[in-house]
Amino acid sequence: MLRLITDFDGPIMDVSERYYRVYLFCLEEIRYPHQAVRQLAKAEFWQMKRSQIPEKQIALNSGLDETQAQEFAQLRRKTVHTESYFEYDSLIPGAVEALLKIQQAGVDLAVMTMRRVKELDYACQKYDLGRFFPENRCYCLSNDYVKTRDIEDKPLLMTRALAELPPAADTWMVGDTEADIAAAKKHDIKVMAVESGIRDRTQLELYYPDLIVPDLNTAVNFILESRVSTSSSNT
Repeated sequence: MLRLITDFDGPIMDVSERYYRVYLFCLEEIRYPHQAVRQLAKAEFWQMKRSQIPEKQIALNSGLDETQAQEFAQLRRKTVHTESYFEYDSLIPGAVEALLKIQQAGVDLAVMTMRRVKELDYACQKYDLGRFFPENRCYCLSNDYVKTRDIEDKPLLMTRALAELPPAADTWMVGDTEADIAAAKKHDIKVMAVESGIRDRTQLELYYPDLIVPDLNTAVNFILESRVSTSSSNT
């Protein structure tokens, strides 16, 4: 059996609008009355996020002072995963088509995400994604889970998944961050990083994934083509 384990935000969901709306909210909340600030355009802001520019530096670049930058970073951390902002997420173009393609090819499909149950359920219901990810193929955080760092939490999810899922002859992980790459590498799973998420190519290269591809659709095509060529060479 061939299996694909995919991250959710990045390969499937575009979170850039949510992050940008939270940035705008935090900037407005933290600025002093009548203080002149430099509101970053969404493209500039998102490129900073993808380059892993720290939150405090983004605040300083926007015209806040050192004290405000600290407050900005704290408020942003408290706000970015709150319920009212998840409505700004949208599907990555081509992601649903990619999931359909891999499902119809008979590949076992699972999702592994740092979202909490309620956050994953919200998006799955809104975009009818439950047809790809039944409950026994969803690996996410419980609603009361106390997060540490994604790069530590995600390998724990992978450990749980591999203990619970039926054995597979071949497994690929697809994700958009160093946490996905770390989770796969810890368990000797091949990993493809996508450029459609919250890390740019330069950041992804630092963690040596097996491949870097533009998006989930390209990843799926590669996996299916590899399977065809493998089965051809075995005949």
